[in-house]
Amino acid sequence: MISKLPELTTTIFTVMSKMAQEHGAINLSQGFPDFNSDPILISLVERAMREGYNQYAPMPGDLRLRAQIAAKLNRSYGSNYSEETDITITAGATQAIFTVIAATIRKGDEVIVFSPAYDCYEPAVSLFEGVSRQIQLRPPYYSPDWKEVVSCVSSKTKMIIINSPHNPSGMLFSKEDMEELQRISVEHELLVISDEVYEHIIFNGNTHYSAARFPELAERTFITASFGKTFHNTGWKIGYCAAPKALMKEFRKVHQYNVFSVNHPIQKALATYMDDPQTYEGLAAFYQQKRDFFLDLISGSRFKFVPSRGTYFQLLDYSEISSEGDVAFAEWLTKEKGLASIPTSVFNANGEDFQQIRLCFAKKEETLEQAAAILNSI
Repeated sequence: MISKLPELTTTIFTVMSKMAQEHGAINLSQGFPDFNSDPILISLVERAMREGYNQYAPMPGDLRLRAQIAAKLNRSYGSNYSEETDITITAGATQAIFTVIAATIRKGDEVIVFSPAYDCYEPAVSLFEGVSRQIQLRPPYYSPDWKEVVSCVSSKTKMIIINSPHNPSGMLFSKEDMEELQRISVEHELLVISDEVYEHIIFNGNTHYSAARFPELAERTFITASFGKTFHNTGWKIGYCAAPKALMKEFRKVHQYNVFSVNHPIQKALATYMDDPQTYEGLAAFYQQKRDFFLDLISGSRFKFVPSRGTYFQLLDYSEISSEGDVAFAEWLTKEKGLASIPTSVFNANGEDFQQIRLCFAKKEETLEQAAAILNSI
């Protein structure tokens, strides 16, 4: 068989988590919490199962959950999404992103991607014979250069993919960034995927500038989000996509033959759980405490860092410790020191190496203390 993705290897998240398991290392590589979900939410799932919501959900998702999402978006960002036509529940944000690309990208279409980029974007573009055009963001602040973006736009450009808060850098797109994105996408009639899975994990009083805040941008944007990231249950694989009616109509054409519908009792539980906005509005303070706790612990180490502004990831610069490439350094750190991380060059254009590793701080304090002790010993 001839492979449709001949250059693709196993994702770095699988590689590093497997390495962590094999060597008994503390796993701060893959982005998942090591603490449990809220028992209230778990009990709501159990109740929904006992009440009989164990068969197929409606294809677009449970209507009450879609109404909760539309209300949250409209209240938070001044948008005007309809639960009937503009929201679809998905099997996680990755499925939502894949479905958008499947519904919109044809052979030869070009898609602008900011690197370092989450590793599900480009394989999906390639699978549908599109072409990714990478724009490399650079440390320490990873701010986009919009002049470079304009220079990359051609008659073949179909879409721009953004991610804010940004994984792996923890950067946030500013209001000015989003206004530039709006101007460029309108002027060149481009579609946008706005990957907003960490929308509620924002630190130091900063603002999340969702694409939903900008009316002309929202009209051409698919927003993707993750309940797994928000409610500490990544293994449930449930998220959603929000887009105006005309775009969502095309999305659902693919979605119905991709997964059709997703976990019914969890949808019912989430719809009830979200009656209390504090379940998601309290995330910023919750994770900022963890970020600050971790960074305080390693403040005397030889690693350099700019505190993450969002997400539950922190980049560490080890250039004063070793001259090794980040893949080799991450492997050494796992096997010899017992701490698993993610090398960031795998997300960069042409594998550019800034000698930085990404650590996940969505962990219990004792886990972070153990990890910090290792980092401080180097």
